[in-house]
Amino acid sequence: MTKGFATRVAEAVAATGPLCAGIDPSSELLTAWGLPDTAVGLRSFGLICVEAFAGVVPVVKPQVAFFERLGAAGLGALEDVLAAAREAGLICIADAKRGDIGSTMDAYASAWLDPSSPLVADAMTAAPYLGLGALQPALDLAAAGGRGVIVVTRSSNPEGRGLQTATTASGASVEDQLLADIAALNHGGLSTDGTVGAVIGATLEPSAFDLADLGGVVLAPGLGAQGATAADAGRLFGGCAPGTVLPSSSRALLSRGPDVDALRAAANEECEALRRVLG
Repeated sequence: MTKGFATRVAEAVAATGPLCAGIDPSSELLTAWGLPDTAVGLRSFGLICVEAFAGVVPVVKPQVAFFERLGAAGLGALEDVLAAAREAGLICIADAKRGDIGSTMDAYASAWLDPSSPLVADAMTAAPYLGLGALQPALDLAAAGGRGVIVVTRSSNPEGRGLQTATTASGASVEDQLLADIAALNHGGLSTDGTVGAVIGATLEPSAFDLADLGGVVLAPGLGAQGATAADAGRLFGGCAPGTVLPSSSRALLSRGPDVDALRAAANEECEALRRVLG
């Protein structure tokens, strides 16, 4: 790939609108869709999502855990969904939240970011709490291939807030220090085209860091089931450049399935609402 991840996302957002559609085949949703809780059901669920979202949203985000809970067969289903998403022209974020050190992180990076891997995606989510520097194998591989690493930074789950808002030795909170370090990587420390993004919950109030300076993509989960609205996204992220923010909806959006037309209509409606507030 000749273009960097942030540029590719911005171009895709300009064509459709700024929504990331989750692909979360939980047992509950599989049952609601009339699908078996098997690898066959996972594959059918994912392919329905790809069909519905192609050309309507710029980005899809399969939640890896829902596939890997069924072992090798589940991961095989995920391979098929990822391949279908690529074929459909969708940017795909593997929501894997991996994070480790040394050769282990190198292996995680190869699984999700190496073009020769059957699980390759356009980006992966990563957990930075063994140190942002421990993610370097993934950052390097992503930068070399025009892909992205989206770092969990300000999550909306209450269990994470105490750690993320704790004060570092510099006086900044952990989350604001992470955001500053990500910005430094995007402004020449690693790349100049937004290889590194951040997960920032759409249900949170702003922190001290100015997100307009991040230089990468903001993945903002929380639309729908967690209570955030398009208006909330506009209030929190309106200062960011158009095409850099991806509010994400999973359960609320997927509740409209399995009818492809209903899913497509729901995604289009949410995309249009977000386009009005985020440009």
